[in-house]
Amino acid sequence: MRDRYPHYQLVSTIRVMPTKPQQSALLDLPAFLTDEQRAIITAGYEHSVITAVAGSGKTSTLAWRIRYLLQQGHDPDRMLVLMFNRSARVDFERKLQEVCSQSGLVLPEIRTYHAMGLRLYKRFVREGYLPGFSDKILTEQEVSFQAWQLTRRLAPEDLADEIRRNKKDFVETATGFIDLVKTTLSPAEIVFEELGYAEKHRYLIDLFHSFEQWRKSQSRISYADMLYEPVMAIHQNQQLQRLVGNKMDLILVDEYQDTNEIQHLLLRYVAGDRARVTVVGDPDQTIYEFRGAKPEFILKRFSDEFESPLEQTLSYTFRYGHRVALLANHLICHNTGRKDVLCHSHPSTPATDIVLHRVENDSDAIIRILQQTPTAALGGTAILFRVWSQSVPIELKLLAREIPYRIDAGKGALFSREVQAITSVLMVVTGRLANLPDDDRLEVARHLLRFPHVGLKEPELEQLARFLSGFSSDWHGRLLAMDFDALSPMAARKLRKLGEVLGQLRGYQGPVAGLISVYAEHTDLYEGIRSLALTHESADERIDTLHGFRQYLKSLDVNPEGALDHLKALKQQAGEKHQGGVLLSTIHRTKGLEWPRVIIPGLQEKYLPYSPKPQDDARTVLESERRLLYVAMTRSRKQLHLISRPVSNQPHLEGDQGPSRFVEECCFDLANEFGGWLDQRIQEPGQSIRLGPPLTPISQRYAEREGVTLEGQAATVTDSVEPLWYRERVSHAIFGAGSVITEDESSFEVRFDSGDTLNFSKKSAHLYFTPLA
Repeated sequence: MRDRYPHYQLVSTIRVMPTKPQQSALLDLPAFLTDEQRAIITAGYEHSVITAVAGSGKTSTLAWRIRYLLQQGHDPDRMLVLMFNRSARVDFERKLQEVCSQSGLVLPEIRTYHAMGLRLYKRFVREGYLPGFSDKILTEQEVSFQAWQLTRRLAPEDLADEIRRNKKDFVETATGFIDLVKTTLSPAEIVFEELGYAEKHRYLIDLFHSFEQWRKSQSRISYADMLYEPVMAIHQNQQLQRLVGNKMDLILVDEYQDTNEIQHLLLRYVAGDRARVTVVGDPDQTIYEFRGAKPEFILKRFSDEFESPLEQTLSYTFRYGHRVALLANHLICHNTGRKDVLCHSHPSTPATDIVLHRVENDSDAIIRILQQTPTAALGGTAILFRVWSQSVPIELKLLAREIPYRIDAGKGALFSREVQAITSVLMVVTGRLANLPDDDRLEVARHLLRFPHVGLKEPELEQLARFLSGFSSDWHGRLLAMDFDALSPMAARKLRKLGEVLGQLRGYQGPVAGLISVYAEHTDLYEGIRSLALTHESADERIDTLHGFRQYLKSLDVNPEGALDHLKALKQQAGEKHQGGVLLSTIHRTKGLEWPRVIIPGLQEKYLPYSPKPQDDARTVLESERRLLYVAMTRSRKQLHLISRPVSNQPHLEGDQGPSRFVEECCFDLANEFGGWLDQRIQEPGQSIRLGPPLTPISQRYAEREGVTLEGQAATVTDSVEPLWYRERVSHAIFGAGSVITEDESSFEVRFDSGDTLNFSKKSAHLYFTPLA
């Protein structure tokens, strides 16, 4: 610890130990508790780290643990229970009161990290270590307004128009950057580099410092400052370390896999040498890295900094059956950054069905699933996406089939900028402008000039939009009649291209998907999106939204007129309020939640795993993506539907890289057959079962715990169908054997044993390469 933080020093000259608690009668524990739960509840007075799998009943276990400690005579005023957020605190308080009802015990206080930080902050102000601050905590609106002001002042001039048009995106990026800097002790410059922003967004560093100057001049603090300021003060002041440390005997922390640097340090300082600390979490469910969370805190840092903790496990799940447990175990065992814990379905847990759909179209598969689902059960169904753009064709198809749904963010696909812009193009080329009110025609002109952006400054763009909206037709002619010499070369080129393509497409009667392709290619639409996007991810999201919209329209096989009529009907349908219905959400939003039925589309290389950027560490990204799918799968209780692509050496749909490597890692056939047998078997120890699919070490370990013996063929490398570029060793028909060293979205690089390093296209890899063991 001292090597990592040179200013960090804990007082250790005097060892302060709590008075030994008075022994009382042993707690009468409920019969339904497992042996693992009982061991945790009755553990001795020492540090401990508990790995708790999804659905393991950890809330109840921790509540009984606290009751046990209180009955052993521990002082509730010297016990600290830390929860991740307010909703978790409320849930735990309710459970603890339920467990301790009629016991007469005084309960300890349960706090969030931020509540504890704020209490320390106020104390430091009273003691004179920090300047005072207003009791009026900065609201999100106030922070956002200041971030907006600073963005407009500090961002490069060439981003000014894009900033005015996309205020929400730039404000969210600025506030997110400020908060992320405050999850670590690293300077803003280091955090910026780690986020991988383009050089033109370096203004975010100055924005952070300017925001801090403004905030301190106003004596205000934000939600993030409740932790950041007191921890920084403690970190830099040994007297404060003595002031806050060694006041507690016992500290219990939930969801420790979501801990960031600031939270970890606060725990360390408050615990001091005195407190015995228990942390609970699941490294396999660390999916909030973008908020500063890292698995290393629960995997390594806690054990390094809290001497010889007792390692305990809650390995039984009460949420899902054997088949999902086997899928999840097979998937996550490929990660190296984890504890080797096997998740196991408890005998009392009902069976969970699993279905793997290998199809070319996710939307059609989802419609078939939902049409077989009773309407009353749709509210218990969740469709979980890796990124929101995946939802576009699916949402539109749900609208068309009048299947009720709810969206866990925003208004939906029809209200996205991309869909509205393409709809505006269709309005122009079909001659429907005359039927629009003046304000709607003006909005169409704005969309047209901004998608892709024509290179005019905002006042000039608005003036041109108002000019065009004054006419009900012939917009292409008005554009081509402009005085291009009076414009910048870039704006002149883009406006001329726009006028030409609108003229070319006027009266187009072919498939609407073809029109979109022509328009995108002629106007350099995708390049325009990428050049103005704040991050690589936001550019991919916008382009994929466009692809998804085009894919949906292509499935209709209609011309532009038919597409507009259809979209008008869908928009009317989308405006109707539905109670219940299937939930559309991203995986990141579902942590801690569960549903009877879960559908996970997009199990292909483009989305799960999500294509890493060239500068990313491929293995780190891959492990993070694997954890994301693990969390998604373990949300299901009764049914889990996985949607992937057929195994084929032939190219799939445009932009599609074929089935995800994760599908093979899950060992679906083995999990389904073995898990199904366990669901139906008569409980007899020593049973033997012969399985068809190749056996794996995971299945053998699972069987041993179930008291059965598996017979069958062991899995080998040749059983695998994962993409060649994910093998460590491959052989080329000409160059011989070599090792795969890097990959990106379309190619991979091989260092051959001969010493040569060459790059190859993924599309043709199957023609020349074979895997090596």
